[in-house]
Amino acid sequence: MSDQKIVLLTGASQGIGHAVASRFMQEGWQVLSCARQEMPEECRRNPNWAKHIPTDLADSDSLDRFVAAGQEWLAGRPLHALINNAGVSPKTPFKERLGVLNGAIEDWRDVFELNFFAPLKLARGFAAALHQGRGAIVNVTSIAGHRVHPFAGSAYSTSKAALSGLTREMASEFAQLGVRVNAVAPGEIATPMISADYETLIPRIPLGHMGTVDDVAGVVYQLCSDDFAYVTGVELFVTGGQHL
Repeated sequence: MSDQKIVLLTGASQGIGHAVASRFMQEGWQVLSCARQEMPEECRRNPNWAKHIPTDLADSDSLDRFVAAGQEWLAGRPLHALINNAGVSPKTPFKERLGVLNGAIEDWRDVFELNFFAPLKLARGFAAALHQGRGAIVNVTSIAGHRVHPFAGSAYSTSKAALSGLTREMASEFAQLGVRVNAVAPGEIATPMISADYETLIPRIPLGHMGTVDDVAGVVYQLCSDDFAYVTGVELFVTGGQHL
């Protein structure tokens, strides 16, 4: 279909990213994806999965190659959505979350390279295609960017807080291109990466349970839909009320 919409999704191989890819394909969009790993086999069998490019977005050269490859694949076609989902919440060699008083400062730079600078670079790299598609950008932030989280770590939390601020500034600047920019801030989302420790947080959630990856994917998709055509510069909390 020549009028089929196209979404570019980062961190697409697992967790929230995989759910977002599945939702867009279900809605009939073509998905151009990148991740450090290959996409799951079931996605590769979906006719709406268009292209996957293994990429390390924390490496500037790898990111630049992805932008060039993505532009080559688009071949002048418009891009209708960019979902900046890829992120990292690292631990120190002692299995502690990377904080203010522990870990190497260079490790902080690595966190910001993926969680903050990669979304900025991708938005710049695909700005023309997004302008052509009158598209939307969705940055995946975190509840940890707004309050101290017991398991997040300072490096991750401050990188997500920075991405929240970037979303606001991008919304203002990209409006000149006809492109909307919003963010989704998940709370406790059940994925294979969640440890048993997170069960202790459930009493803090007014809805009384963790969210699912599909809960996040649905909000991301809707922000890119025509129903939200007059919405830009907002950050939606998918937290079950935990942020209240």
